[in-house]
Amino acid sequence: MQVWRSGGWPCRDAIEIDLIASAWVSVSTADSGHETLKLTEAGIQLLAASRQRNQRAASAHDRLAARVAQQLMDGGRIVWRELSLRAQVSTAEERPISSWRIARPDVFSVRNTSVEAYLQPVVHEVKANRADLLSDLRHAAKRASYQWLCSECFYVFPAGVAQPQEIPEAFGVMVVHGNIDTGALELLRPARHATCTLPFAVWLALAKATPLRNEADGAQLHLGEPLC
Repeated sequence: MQVWRSGGWPCRDAIEIDLIASAWVSVSTADSGHETLKLTEAGIQLLAASRQRNQRAASAHDRLAARVAQQLMDGGRIVWRELSLRAQVSTAEERPISSWRIARPDVFSVRNTSVEAYLQPVVHEVKANRADLLSDLRHAAKRASYQWLCSECFYVFPAGVAQPQEIPEAFGVMVVHGNIDTGALELLRPARHATCTLPFAVWLALAKATPLRNEADGAQLHLGEPLC
């Protein structure tokens, strides 16, 4: 996969030796004398089979989260999955007492901008079935932790799992129709927008984490290709 993403630029490591010896990768030399690696037909088939096995092994929850993340990346947002972020929430409604808890949003994203006021952090919480959704809805503090971290928060689940009116009004609702991997994603209700300024602790967690990468983006410029 690294050979495929890098456009064939060699690293000259032990893994490349094994790939070449197995006839999954071949070495080609350009007229300029630069060597590049190219996946053979056998290598492409091996890579495709591996991806199919991984997709079958992934749970419905993970596959739906990946669909949402990909749609956000296609829209130009910077996306993280499986973050652990500290959020401040109130533990009681009548006499609110602030406390801290760890929030683990399924998908967290911000706009690709250098202006803090335009970041618009968003949380998408994915639920693959009704039992999982209802369990989440019973924990008000968990929902509050999501909201503390973002400007908008959405619940995402397969169509038919729940009706929009069952979800608290502040949360947006998205559903996937039919097959989780190929069905259309539809926004049934927008989320209530709130101003959110990310605290330093969240910035630090984002800096330590690695955002998802859109495989459609080029991994590396070809040698000698101009930057602009």
